[in-house]
Amino acid sequence: MNKIEHIGIAVANIEEANKVYKSLLGYEHYKTETVEGEGVKTSFFKCGDSKIELLEATNENSPIAKFIEKKGEGIHHIAFAVTDIEAEVKRLQKEGFRVLNETPKQGADGKIVVFLHPKSSHGVLVELCQDANINDK
Repeated sequence: MNKIEHIGIAVANIEEANKVYKSLLGYEHYKTETVEGEGVKTSFFKCGDSKIELLEATNENSPIAKFIEKKGEGIHHIAFAVTDIEAEVKRLQKEGFRVLNETPKQGADGKIVVFLHPKSSHGVLVELCQDANINDK
């Protein structure tokens, strides 16, 4: 694990959340993006060497919609930057972590991602992120 890449926050209305985080941080978000495969619209704020990712569901079957329905708005996941996502997945599986998607998939902000089940990490959904261009196949 190289660093905390970002903290994902589930929000019901990304435009309203952007206003709140602009006021909190003192500057605008630098990027919005939709990840169709996850049914999510994202907005990113830079915060030092890390980022805040706001997540709004784009459909009712989205994992974010289900999260908000069950738990309400709030911290959804913590993401760690890794250099070799496949090696990191193997290492974590050997350590007993339950992986939700063994094969990296396209995430937001030019990353490929793998998620670890929250039951493996004391109730926290963990995302592993690697720059997509490093592992193009």
